[in-house]
Amino acid sequence: MKDMDNIPVMMAEIGARAKAAAASLAFASAERKHAALISAAEQVWADRAAILDANAKDLDYGRDKGLSDAMMDRLALDEDRLRGIIDGLRAIAEQVDPVGEVIAEWTQPTGLHIQRVRTPLGVVGVIYESRPNVTADAGALCLKAGNAVILRGGSESFHSSSALHACLVKGLRDAGLPEDAIQLVPTRDRAAVSEMLTMTDTIDVIVPRGGKGLVGLVQREARVPVFAHLEGIVHIYIDKDADPEKVLKVVLNAKTRRTGICGSAECLLIHEDIAQTMGRGLIRALIDAGVEVRADATLSAIEGTVAAQEDDWGREYLDMIIAARVVPDLDAAMDHIRTHGSNHTDCVLTEDAEVARRFMMELDSAILMHNASTQFADGGEFGMGAEIGIATGKMHARGPVGAAQLTSFKYLVTGDGTVRA
Repeated sequence: MKDMDNIPVMMAEIGARAKAAAASLAFASAERKHAALISAAEQVWADRAAILDANAKDLDYGRDKGLSDAMMDRLALDEDRLRGIIDGLRAIAEQVDPVGEVIAEWTQPTGLHIQRVRTPLGVVGVIYESRPNVTADAGALCLKAGNAVILRGGSESFHSSSALHACLVKGLRDAGLPEDAIQLVPTRDRAAVSEMLTMTDTIDVIVPRGGKGLVGLVQREARVPVFAHLEGIVHIYIDKDADPEKVLKVVLNAKTRRTGICGSAECLLIHEDIAQTMGRGLIRALIDAGVEVRADATLSAIEGTVAAQEDDWGREYLDMIIAARVVPDLDAAMDHIRTHGSNHTDCVLTEDAEVARRFMMELDSAILMHNASTQFADGGEFGMGAEIGIATGKMHARGPVGAAQLTSFKYLVTGDGTVRA
């Protein structure tokens, strides 16, 4: 970059190059985009030693900053996680190209034939923390959807993101696509984030992916449209007609598999009829697994629990901690979720079909689950290959944001000398 000391000039240059790249990428063939992603995937494996060396520098940086264990887990790469990145790139490559898809078409009585067709958004800005895999996921999804992307990774993942970005650029180059289609902001300076939020001439949408502080900042200060979720305050309601074996299996997975992801369960709501039976057994199992259970007055009598405070309801721990409370019925559980939830992901465990139907229909979270671990709240698990984030708003994109959600649409109208009366 020409002038690292002048952040506004640097970001304006990045934006202009991204806009130019987006113009040609918008009509790039599906075959070239596929080739770019496959080449990038192969390059990640070829460069795995260098990527892991770069990640080691980031882990040292994270330790020096005093990052929590959950954040360090988000930051860490190993060969298995690199294989996951490669699998994600390949899965996105093999998906049907969304650009040009005819979403709907019809003919009017006037004789006009109208098609609604998917088209790229243009330039996407992605601002994220810690997880270096977002570099690959976001770059690949934006490319698949025909968008240029400006990536601003967290200071913690600076070296890892740079190494993964180099693989994406190699893929673009090999496929004859503009290398400026995927750009990584080459500085840790936070001023670059502030610039991105106001680049209305060159950035069409911002996607923040990170903690409450980052996302809140973006939502408050952005002049560019934003796809965002603020927090993943994930609830599981355990109904009186839940299956005990499913409850134990699902809740332990939802809380302990990876505590630092936004689909990790943060609050249990237990029907009062099973609180001292199935509920007690579940809480003991969580404690035995190393989870701190912050329990309400009814459940805090269970040995090993910690008495919950008022701010434990509606809290995203991203750690081996979960809140637990007894509720009299489904309506009380849904009221609690509406009051303390974040419209991200919520789950019901029950064998009662009517309870499941009401939970899924009456709540308005982006993702609602029945008898399944909330750790599945992930674009890859939804068959999208990967996701750029989970959107909890209601405008344009909601839930896992994959390639299709990174498109808009236009209308193609065909007549035959048709005029309006």
